[in-house]
Amino acid sequence: MPENEKDPWEYFLYIPNDPRAVTVSRRTLRLILTMHGLIRLVDVGELLATELVSNAVRHAEGPAALRVCWSAGVLRIGAWDADPRPPEPPRPFGEGAYLEEGRGLALVRACADLWSWQPLSRDGKRGKYVWCELAAA
Repeated sequence: MPENEKDPWEYFLYIPNDPRAVTVSRRTLRLILTMHGLIRLVDVGELLATELVSNAVRHAEGPAALRVCWSAGVLRIGAWDADPRPPEPPRPFGEGAYLEEGRGLALVRACADLWSWQPLSRDGKRGKYVWCELAAA
């Protein structure tokens, strides 16, 4: 295990409500994981970040943020947005498979070791944080 995998770290990327932010977030995550020697988590991490940030940009108005943290062998990827409503529950994969939308959290649930969401409030403004975790082992 590379030495830098033992030390915890955390990054935030504040993004505008713009579909191009999804690509910026995905490429930023790839760079972060590569620089920390976690290349084996890049493909799944990019998929998860893409789904979380896509939902934040598509379903909420205003800015959003990507948060990437590493601690004790676990990678946590999360997206904050300004919409306090809970995310739609993930659909089973067979249900509505022909639809263009609505599969994002089902992919997150299938690929992540753990996922959830929590409401947030700050300075009278409300929002939510949707996150998932990948264990390195």
